[in-house]
Amino acid sequence: MNGNILIKNASELVTCSGVTAKQGKEMADLCIITDGAVLIRDGIIISVGKTHEVLELFHETGADEADIPVINARGKAVLPGFVDSHTHFVFGGYRAEEFSWRLRGDTYMDIMKRGGGILSTVAATRKASQAELKEAGIRSLDSMLSFGVTTVEGKSGYGLDHDTEIKQLEVMKELDKLHPVDIVSTFLGAHAVPGEYKGRPDEFIGNMTETVLPEVVQRNLAEFCDIFCEKNVFSTEQSRKLLGEAKRLGLKLKIHADEIVPLGGAELAAELGAVSADHLLQASDKGIRDMARAGVVAALLPGTAFSLKEPYARARYMIDNGCAVALATDMNPGSCFTESVPLIFALATLYMGITTEEAVTALTINGAAALDRADSIGSIDLGKKGDVIILEFPSYKYIPYHIGVSTVEKVIKEGNLVFDRKL
Repeated sequence: MNGNILIKNASELVTCSGVTAKQGKEMADLCIITDGAVLIRDGIIISVGKTHEVLELFHETGADEADIPVINARGKAVLPGFVDSHTHFVFGGYRAEEFSWRLRGDTYMDIMKRGGGILSTVAATRKASQAELKEAGIRSLDSMLSFGVTTVEGKSGYGLDHDTEIKQLEVMKELDKLHPVDIVSTFLGAHAVPGEYKGRPDEFIGNMTETVLPEVVQRNLAEFCDIFCEKNVFSTEQSRKLLGEAKRLGLKLKIHADEIVPLGGAELAAELGAVSADHLLQASDKGIRDMARAGVVAALLPGTAFSLKEPYARARYMIDNGCAVALATDMNPGSCFTESVPLIFALATLYMGITTEEAVTALTINGAAALDRADSIGSIDLGKKGDVIILEFPSYKYIPYHIGVSTVEKVIKEGNLVFDRKL
């Protein structure tokens, strides 16, 4: 694949232009070009603008439209590829029965206490072979791609021991080479306290910090380190210890923060300079202000709140107080088993006070910023990767309007057409 393509005559070319996260009011600015075009060569965007401007430059180079694949996007909107900045897509087993337990009223923490939840998936993932995990991962990635996702974050955390944590990260590294969707790997060894360490969370954190974390870094298996900072899981002090060591070793930081109780995870994320703090359903006013000042991206996961029947994170308050908000699916086998970007758009706009423009920003340039990649993906800008989606409709406004249904017709990854619903 040569990575060369010309897209022209777009009804709306939604560039989401920028190289850093958009905070507060900036999130409403999508930088739209009507009758737009984008030229990609060798996988990199080399020209963006009005169609006549891009074509003029194109022809000045001596090129002809017969020499390069051309997509006429007349009557269609063109956007950057979506960035899903929080998932757990590599796992063994499923938890459909657990979903039915929740429907009858059992809480997430109740299910965890009786061996369900994360620990159920841990047992299945420990048993699964790398081949089985890879096969399941490809299915998830194919689904994500069909929804317009061109970059995804994937976490370990379903091993909670040396061998399985390494196995999950190795699978993601292999999938990154095999699949069009780019994968950003996160080490989440401290996702829960495994049965063999029950009642000894400090000892478990010590084991992860001293034995698994150094190997992850030495073998370059992850870019980020994450931890589930939550009551009855890991305290802020335990989180500070693991994340502090990860930062010292060169990993960037994420944190599952303030999902169930306001424990102070948002404040800790700001203190440690985390790239993102995720969930934040119970984040305090102070934590939100601290994050805004520190430039920590608030990665919100409305699908999880929806699935667990919990109140949504205070997205409107966060944006109005200067936060950079990203949206992600939290795709996982328990609390949110979905890759559906349209569902996330619908929930965010209908129930979280987020405008359509802010939601687009949250799933493009701010999603990229939540992965520390806003300088290379997340917008249609010169020099960035040619990751672009084409909608079947003339405007980005159709994304949440066509409720729960994908409007993505084509996906271009680094200048190559990798998904076409019409084929």
